[in-house]
Amino acid sequence: MDTALESPRSRQAARPARPLVLGLVAAAVVVAVLTGVASSYQLFVLTTAAVSVVFMQSYGLITGRAGVISLCQLSFAGIGAWVVGWANVADVPGGFYVWLLLGGLAAVVAGLLIGLPALRLRGVNLAVATFAFATALDVVFGGVAYPGLDTYDFVRRPDLFDTDEAYFVLTAIVVAVIFVALYFLDRSRLGGALVEIRYSERAAAAHGISVTIGKLAAFALSAFVAGIGGGLMAGQLGVLTAGNFASFTSVTLFAIALFVGTNHIEGALAGGLIGAVVPEVMDSIGIPQDLAALLFAVGAIQVLRMGGSQTDLTRSRWRRRRLAKNPPVAAVPHVSVFGPMRPVRVLGRGAPALEVRDLRVAFGNLVAVNDVSLVVPRGHVVGLVGPNGAGKSTLINAVTGFAAGYTGRVLLDGKPIDDLSAHHRARAGVRRSFQQLRVPTAISVGMFLQVAAGRSVSPKEIDEQLALFGCPPADTPMEAVDVATRRLLEVAGLAVGRPPVLLLDEPAAGHSADETRLLVERLVEIPERFDTSLLLVEHDIEVVRATCDQVVVLDFGQVIAAGPPEQVLTDPVVIAAYLGESRTRH
Repeated sequence: MDTALESPRSRQAARPARPLVLGLVAAAVVVAVLTGVASSYQLFVLTTAAVSVVFMQSYGLITGRAGVISLCQLSFAGIGAWVVGWANVADVPGGFYVWLLLGGLAAVVAGLLIGLPALRLRGVNLAVATFAFATALDVVFGGVAYPGLDTYDFVRRPDLFDTDEAYFVLTAIVVAVIFVALYFLDRSRLGGALVEIRYSERAAAAHGISVTIGKLAAFALSAFVAGIGGGLMAGQLGVLTAGNFASFTSVTLFAIALFVGTNHIEGALAGGLIGAVVPEVMDSIGIPQDLAALLFAVGAIQVLRMGGSQTDLTRSRWRRRRLAKNPPVAAVPHVSVFGPMRPVRVLGRGAPALEVRDLRVAFGNLVAVNDVSLVVPRGHVVGLVGPNGAGKSTLINAVTGFAAGYTGRVLLDGKPIDDLSAHHRARAGVRRSFQQLRVPTAISVGMFLQVAAGRSVSPKEIDEQLALFGCPPADTPMEAVDVATRRLLEVAGLAVGRPPVLLLDEPAAGHSADETRLLVERLVEIPERFDTSLLLVEHDIEVVRATCDQVVVLDFGQVIAAGPPEQVLTDPVVIAAYLGESRTRH
């Protein structure tokens, strides 16, 4: 997976990191003030809150960004803390800073070990698996004394941060460093890939993203952050017990993270404060701390009811108000009148870019695609049409690797790709869109084009592509874009990746007349502009007539006609299939 950082868009280039710099300056001022005025007990609580923020950042990575349920993040923290304690007792060279990194790396190993078997699990099954790991680690930690516990060998803090005030500052610095790293992660293709995996694993695979590697990366990164948090806790308390990392506490922190939305900076800060301060407040007024877990669980249920965390909903409302005052202005591309638009194709005339031979897809006794053969010549647009239920989408699923167990062959530039998985076919050059729109709303327009392209795309290319398709600027939130424009963005993103073959499943669905005219003009230009051959599934016959050089007609999973549009679309057999007469005879 390409993890190169996405460059700032042209509108942001003049001040790309201003919010980050201002936030760091404000945080430094707050930390300095708190360090100067807080009592010893208050500093202890503040340091605990800062460590809790690190844990929340871990949940923000695994659940908030990748959408993976993990109830064992505190177990990773326990591993990090144990390694720091061991390094302290063993007097490992390098001091606390090195020990902290070693604890994070040890947690990464554990994250990968739990991530591998969890890859095939979803939802409740995944939650049970991660909780089982946390429970098992409780047993292990419960039977092994924490390093230094028996000998009262407390973890030695760094010389510059050996006082409680200074250690609070160190913890705040670590929190800030993680926030900076996450800031750039969210603006990278890896960050966009994690969000797309959360939104739709099939769409991610269609864009060449390995869902397996993406989830493992989320487990590894979140485990590293949790391990760092555990090491910081070891430095704060000096020596720990298994009870500090109990599995039930992991569940409680997960509920807090789900409620506030720790994939956002304000959510992670709020979650850390809630996790550290609320139990203390409840204890001070005589309410059992166990009731705090109940309150957090109620908050998590509220998230499931509302469909988003508190920070998600707050940010969404804020963006809507801002966009209502200053709506994004999309470029207005030239659009010709809707009519005969097919140019003479000169790119690789006759050479097959994609070839399907005797493809057959069956679901039990139902044969959805029956011995279909077709060719998409290089530099051409081929239409695939037919009535509902004819097998068009099933054919595309098979060609792109989403329908297992088919027979026949699929060749890309003459080479078979039948043994490749969906995301490897996408990387090889067979890209696709879906009939049901699968565009994530939690990223920006520019980030989506970066992810959909499957390669590093320059800011200039993205801006030009958005203008070409009449789409809003790159920094526009996707949730502010209407459904029809999202379909245009999907085509724009796939095309800018310049794949050899692009399969579009009803890209004109839901478009207005003007939007359809624009889409038709761009589809016609794709072969020459991007050196990409198209297989177009479309119900709008006028779109097919205006864009396609060849048309293949399916009915009941079989090819009933193929040839130039003028010939095929006037064939009585094809007309009868669309009117339902052939289906009646069957």
